[in-house]
Amino acid sequence: MNKDIVNSADINLLINTFYTQVIQDEILAPVFIKQNFDLASHLPVMVSFWEGILLNVHTYKGNPIKIHQQMNATSPLLSIHFERWLSIWSATVDSLFAGPKAEEAVKRAKTIAMIMMAKL
Repeated sequence: MNKDIVNSADINLLINTFYTQVIQDEILAPVFIKQNFDLASHLPVMVSFWEGILLNVHTYKGNPIKIHQQMNATSPLLSIHFERWLSIWSATVDSLFAGPKAEEAVKRAKTIAMIMMAKL
């Protein structure tokens, strides 16, 4: 049985595993390519974001809504993108972790996807 998400190393594993799949996905990869996506600089930002949500470590500085609105202006983000993002996220969490924090990671991602779709 998998352990729960308990520390920054777990968040790093989750984010790295997730984005390895995202950048190879036939639906999501083109969005990132069109944005000239820099994975090396994006990963620490996402680790910081999810550490704040799941571990109450607040180092993230940014406005995810604004960033996605800018992305949407050059490459429309559709419900299919958010559905695939959520599907990959949930599968990644479930493959690596089990427990209350893992469940929270999936629940919060669903909320984030709904908010993003509503704001775009």
